[in-house]
Amino acid sequence: MSAPRHPALHASHSGCWLHDGQGSARALSKGQAVTAVADAPHLILNAPLLATRLGYPDLAGLDLLELYAFIHPARFVVPTPKGLADALGLPRPDADSEVPELLQRAAMRLLETCEQPDWAEREGAWTSLQSLVKMRWPWAKLLAPRLAKPQKAERWIFTRLPEWEESPEPPQPRQLNIPDGAVLDRLAHLTGQGAEERAGQKDFAVEAAHAFAPRTRAGLPHVVLAQAGTGVGKTLGYLSPASVWSEASGGTVWVSTYTKALQRQLRKESRRAWPETRPDGSQPVVVRKGRENYLCLLNLEDALQGGFAGRAAILAHLVGRWAAYTQDGDMIGGDLPGWLGTLFHKRGIAALTDQRGECVYAGCPHYRKCFIERATRASVNADLVIGNHALVMINAARGRDVASRPTRIVFDEGHHVFDAADSTFAAELSGTEMIELRRWVIGPEKKSRGRRRGLAARLADVASYDDEGDKAILTALSAAEALPSDGWLQRINDGEPSGPLEELLAAVRATVYARDESGGQEAGYGLETEAAGLEGPFVEASQAARLALSELRRPLIQLGLRLEALLEDGPDWLDGQGRARIEGARHSLTWRIDLLVAWENLLERLGGPADPEYVDWLALARSEAREFDIGIHRHWLDPMKPFAKVVLEPAHGVIMTSATLRDGDSWDRAIARSGAPHIEVSPRLSLSPSPFDYAAQAEVLIVRDVPRGDIAALAAAYGRLIEASGGGVLGLFTAIRRLRAVHGRIADRLARGGLPVYAQHVDPIDTGTLVDIFRDDPGASLLGTDALRDGVDVPGHSLRTVIMEQVPWPRPTILHRARRMAGGGSAYDDSIIRARLAQAFGRLIRSKEDRGHFIVLSSAFPSRLLDAFPEGTPISRISLDEALQRVAGHVSGNPIATPADRTDRG
Repeated sequence: MSAPRHPALHASHSGCWLHDGQGSARALSKGQAVTAVADAPHLILNAPLLATRLGYPDLAGLDLLELYAFIHPARFVVPTPKGLADALGLPRPDADSEVPELLQRAAMRLLETCEQPDWAEREGAWTSLQSLVKMRWPWAKLLAPRLAKPQKAERWIFTRLPEWEESPEPPQPRQLNIPDGAVLDRLAHLTGQGAEERAGQKDFAVEAAHAFAPRTRAGLPHVVLAQAGTGVGKTLGYLSPASVWSEASGGTVWVSTYTKALQRQLRKESRRAWPETRPDGSQPVVVRKGRENYLCLLNLEDALQGGFAGRAAILAHLVGRWAAYTQDGDMIGGDLPGWLGTLFHKRGIAALTDQRGECVYAGCPHYRKCFIERATRASVNADLVIGNHALVMINAARGRDVASRPTRIVFDEGHHVFDAADSTFAAELSGTEMIELRRWVIGPEKKSRGRRRGLAARLADVASYDDEGDKAILTALSAAEALPSDGWLQRINDGEPSGPLEELLAAVRATVYARDESGGQEAGYGLETEAAGLEGPFVEASQAARLALSELRRPLIQLGLRLEALLEDGPDWLDGQGRARIEGARHSLTWRIDLLVAWENLLERLGGPADPEYVDWLALARSEAREFDIGIHRHWLDPMKPFAKVVLEPAHGVIMTSATLRDGDSWDRAIARSGAPHIEVSPRLSLSPSPFDYAAQAEVLIVRDVPRGDIAALAAAYGRLIEASGGGVLGLFTAIRRLRAVHGRIADRLARGGLPVYAQHVDPIDTGTLVDIFRDDPGASLLGTDALRDGVDVPGHSLRTVIMEQVPWPRPTILHRARRMAGGGSAYDDSIIRARLAQAFGRLIRSKEDRGHFIVLSSAFPSRLLDAFPEGTPISRISLDEALQRVAGHVSGNPIATPADRTDRG
């Protein structure tokens, strides 16, 4: 069948080009491009990004990414012209003007694929297409004549997914010591024959093995703090003793990360130590994430049967295609393309996941096929579970059974454990949190076809059988009416709060504004004030709110007791599936009761003496000067105290490792932030320096003549440095406002010179995909904030310059101020800054072949912070013009720095 001859349009910061499908290509203005796409459907790539480039939000057309997601669900592609060309085996375009023709060839290739007999993702495509035709999906008419109706009716997606099986609880692991020889032999096996021997990696592996020794006393785990510089190979270093111990003991090791990028890397590296599947078909390695990361099959069914409308319904069918081919159902950082949600709406993806613990467990018709339950059960018998810091802490605190609680844990990216604990063990009483609790108890206020039906609907059979349970449910429904409802924020803004909890939030808002000293200058940020010195009316409002929460907590406790009684002495009709559903409901109840207790404790202390263990404050959350939440916050002054009790004390062995655990040459900060002192454990300390020759591979340039606060000068510096580097720049900002301002001033000009610049908070692309694009194009540059300072692994020529717009000072929040006072004042600030500088510098040199410059645009960079950089790294305080010469010289092949260039760290 002949290929479609649709016109194709491409636009970048450097211009717009159109190919009419008849062999004619031309450049055109933005206005002409908008007129063209408004008149007729064009082949395009990444509609949201193109709409941003053209300034035309209503852009629509034949997006090649949507077609790719239909033809090749769960297959990776970088969503750029070059990435699409690579994925389809087509020649890469040499210039933007060639992209429209590539789009036509790519469309031809993809449409022809569905006519091939060996198309691997054929099953389910015809059935899905029939629904997409009715929805007028732009590609449907082009696909319909090419996709033949199958001879046999295709199975529904929910019948094609495999079911998980119950398995017995595993026995306790054997207690044993791992010989050094066994660890080193396994390391040699994992690195492979002919691999370069790294002494630091061997030492690291042997030290890590100490965490797997038997405990000598309950509550005193083995804790190993291991700093391993970039290039040591710490992943295989700790997988070696972990795999030896797991194999010999029959136990499970958890490896916890902070970033999804490291999770993906670990999954790949673990295949050296374990096969994909065991002979019995089970998985020795399982990736675990929070429930909100996974596709909920009940939500998908609802969406496919009319719960979604318009473009969201098309998204649901594309996700349905993916669900049949995904490895594990992970929608956030898994094999669902990160760009798919941005093509439609990010909220559409969120609506298909399990939000806020609304799961009905065994009451769900898809329970036996649930991706979340499958991963949970697989992890119990796995040798290795790859999780994240928050999940490990939550599992330790709320584990539904002993078997699911981790006892041997490796915290990779260990410098983030403190931050993860800070979030996990905090309390937040806010409008957003309370309205979610209301919806869980009562159900949504608007009619919904989904499962968010409220407590009464989820436990209807229990209520009909058990009078006391029914009474508890009705009492809880009545008490939950006091929680904020839809429209709460508007009512508060209008001065008409409804009920004691909305009245409390109104008092919080009024107090925050009354105490604000910014004079309205902080429009881009939230506002906050200490929860101290509160007036009598505020305290009265807080106590009325506390009583309202208590009125809800009591019937929920009673309901939990009735569910427990049913499990102990249940009726004849209560089968295994029903018991599992009630057990799940008990788990959800326990979570909500604990949440209410935390809120009540927070409110009870307002107006009383301050508790030195906690930091409390009132906050008004804003974005772009728009209010979106109001709340009262409580954080531990030292969150490692609850972490030590909940995570460390029950564990047998814990490793915390990172390239940046220490503060300079001191272990004090690392030890304090491990939690070990709170349980009187002396951690084992291990240091494995990086094998890289930083003196030859990298140079730190402190540019002293870019005035702070001068956006024009800052943008000019970024633009000139990107040009001198020929792209390959990672630009790190401490404020989104400055990032946007710089990008807006330089992006068009640089793109016209063949140097595209992408940016977080500007381009409608998720962060993971932005990094993929940056990695794929050596001429591209990427601007971002904190999320790019950690976990970005771009070895090679694609990243050769890192630029920080200024010294990354901590933001002076109330929480930071309290910890600063407790932690030594300016010395506490300095330790944070050095850690951020070290983490950012770590993005630059990822292999022995890497070379590059780390540039800080600071007129007065404090000398005391210079030991954040690796020993031996040359550091120069120079002008922008000199920095441009250094960077350009590196690009032209000159050494990074000569001995004469190097200056003293002071």
